[in-house]
Amino acid sequence: MSISGKKVLITGGGTGVGADMALAFAEKGANVFISGRTKASLHKVAAKHKSIQAVVADVTDENSVKALFDQIGPMDIVVANAGAAESAPIVKTDLDSWNRMIAVNLTGVFLTLKEGLVRMQGKDWGRLISVASTAGLKGYAYVAPYTAAKHGVVGLTKSVALEVAKKGITVNAICPGFLNTEMTDRSVETIVEKTGMKEDDARATIAKNNPQGRLIEPSEVSATALWLCGEGSDGINGQAISISGGEI
Repeated sequence: MSISGKKVLITGGGTGVGADMALAFAEKGANVFISGRTKASLHKVAAKHKSIQAVVADVTDENSVKALFDQIGPMDIVVANAGAAESAPIVKTDLDSWNRMIAVNLTGVFLTLKEGLVRMQGKDWGRLISVASTAGLKGYAYVAPYTAAKHGVVGLTKSVALEVAKKGITVNAICPGFLNTEMTDRSVETIVEKTGMKEDDARATIAKNNPQGRLIEPSEVSATALWLCGEGSDGINGQAISISGGEI
């Protein structure tokens, strides 16, 4: 089985893991659409490969998600990757912060997977992939809303997987540990700002969560997504796949 010629949607495709996945799928011959809220970053990624097209959309807005799918048509592979993180102790986390984290990290995945499945009706093959986090499998201090949302993504993924199990469609979550991306760079900046720690030391502190003592590379997540869409993947359904060097 080849993904050449298949249509792929990747939300949050303008940066980090989403951008890496877009290039990885395009290089395998897929027709890739990336979405996000920032037009400039999307077009920067799209310019790197002729098989990548950019569509501005907000995954937290149901009408925007429907318009996204209306514009690009039925998909074979949908990757709900868009996400964001904020850090604060729970006692200093206000309701607005909670709502933002739930909206982008959980509601956005729900709307993307739901609409993706609607557009897969009648197909005998399809792949729905959510990009969660090790935060969906354990707890981390100071990111309670983010962690709650990612736990929700894992539960959502497992439930939808059961609904489609007899339809030739699989639904799985990829759960990377701390990644070598812009999101981790912002976490490093926060640690430096709040503790006075040197940048290298702050990055090393984050990397210690991984028993291998390193950050996970976006290419490792892309490779897992490609595997979930490749030959021999039909029986992989409802799984939360940890990429964390043994942390989970």
